[in-house]
Amino acid sequence: MISQLSWKIGGQQGEGVESTDRIFSTALNRLGYYLYGYRHFSSRIKGGHTNNKIRISTKPIRAISDDLDILVAFDQESIDLNAKELRLGGVIVADAKFNPTIPEGINARLFAVPITAMAEELGTSLMKNMVASGASWALLGLPIEVFNKAVEEEFGRKGAAVVEKNIEAVKRGAEFVLEQAGGPLDEFKLDEADGKQKLFMIGNEAIGLGSIAAGCRLMAAYPITPASEIMEYLIKKLPKFGGTVVQTEDEIAAVTMAIGANYAGVRTMTASAGPGLSLMMEAIGLAGMTETPLVIVNTQRGGPSTGLPTKQEQSDLNAMVYGTHGEIPKIVIAPASIEDCFYDTLESFNLAEEYQVPVILMTDLQLSLGKQSCEPLDYEKIEIKRGKLVENVPALEGHDLFKRYELTDDGVSPRVLPGEKGGLHHVTGVEHDETGRPSENALNRQNMMDKRLNKLNDMYIRDAIRVDAPHETPDLLIIGMGSTGGTIDEARSMLIEDSIPTNHITIRQIHPFPTKPLLPYLQKAKKVIVIENNATGQLAAQIKMNAGFAEKIESLLKYDGNPFLPSDIHKACKELSLDGNVQRV
Repeated sequence: MISQLSWKIGGQQGEGVESTDRIFSTALNRLGYYLYGYRHFSSRIKGGHTNNKIRISTKPIRAISDDLDILVAFDQESIDLNAKELRLGGVIVADAKFNPTIPEGINARLFAVPITAMAEELGTSLMKNMVASGASWALLGLPIEVFNKAVEEEFGRKGAAVVEKNIEAVKRGAEFVLEQAGGPLDEFKLDEADGKQKLFMIGNEAIGLGSIAAGCRLMAAYPITPASEIMEYLIKKLPKFGGTVVQTEDEIAAVTMAIGANYAGVRTMTASAGPGLSLMMEAIGLAGMTETPLVIVNTQRGGPSTGLPTKQEQSDLNAMVYGTHGEIPKIVIAPASIEDCFYDTLESFNLAEEYQVPVILMTDLQLSLGKQSCEPLDYEKIEIKRGKLVENVPALEGHDLFKRYELTDDGVSPRVLPGEKGGLHHVTGVEHDETGRPSENALNRQNMMDKRLNKLNDMYIRDAIRVDAPHETPDLLIIGMGSTGGTIDEARSMLIEDSIPTNHITIRQIHPFPTKPLLPYLQKAKKVIVIENNATGQLAAQIKMNAGFAEKIESLLKYDGNPFLPSDIHKACKELSLDGNVQRV
């Protein structure tokens, strides 16, 4: 009996790899296992190699595994590209149609199953994914009834006949491989899961759910990978709550529509990736100058330009912090888990209104699209904070205007909605006085800049840094952001075996930078290594600029489009602890 196992399916994009993974993982989730998924897919609709990898465990997991137990292959390319991950004694379930062969040097067991032929016997080769998944499910010895239930849910809308055909495909694949193997494989027999139902979603879905819980009732966006699923989720859900989604002609229209709706009092968001964020920069400056709440989700991907639109990267940090012209206050938050995606979205809407600033929620492709198990969310934590939104303002006398940009001790001015009696004021993107009237007066300019920029002094979100620091003076302090947290933790468990004491900090508030809470941990660590998916060490540069200690900070960088593996981080940290010098995987 084993406590965890890794399964991967590979083929050409459009062959049903995604739906196979979805059904397989849904069935496992119903049994109560913890799951962590990774999608490697091509930046085209059809064609090009794609694979989905699922890690299955009886305990919580937040990283993909270094190795692989079972590979399901629809073509030889899937074997050639992925077999190197197979552990000693791993299994390949492949379509007999292409006469599969195991690459030299790979010690694995091959089951050639007539996947396409069986599907065609049932009427269409499209069902080959069900034959293949039935075969691999059978090798695990898991109850087929659970899998069939997942098949029913996937295809139920297409009618009973389609469901029956697919269940028959599952049955034929299972029977064939069990005859070849002589029954389920004992070495892949999983311990029983706890049976408790867990949420199983991608980060984008958690962000969509969080926005609804936050009271968002309009999303304006333009489709782009890997952000589109937020819009697709809200297209289905928002109308049920009296809201709507508008697909705009481009990202400039999306962000300006969001600014206008927020000014009118409707909590509104937009979401994009790096190229779209670039187009939004001028409008983000407008939100800063007019002190209009604004929530933007930036799902990072490989850049620059179109770059690697379906691959992992964390290279937009500088753009989010410095991208706008001039100087405005803004908040940049980096969730590190599915739960964070939900709760941080809630907090983003509150912060945007409390401080009247743009808030950018920064995720990365792996967190956005990697499907993961998470514990049930605590809806009791939902709290709506609208800041200094005032109502029933007394009528103004004569030609007086409401001091929408009043100079206050905390830098946050009273805010009114259009139509509020007594709330008449100017709104303009040029510099202005307390009532919004344009002003080029030098003293006014300085006062207004100070007011805006000082409103975020000593502002910290919940868990601005997330700390796991069991050692007073660790050999290594490992720092990361976004989706790297679980991988770092797994690498740290390997470093324990090497007798290398480590602490771990995930930085979740990127801007304003949380210097004060981070400093004590930097001071006590002998060495610091910063883990990030970019080529220039953008997070490390922020730490050095804001907190110092450049002499003890090293970077581990990975920018080949793939997320970190635990072994990447383990190897680099081990080298650094031996006075090595590490800069990239």
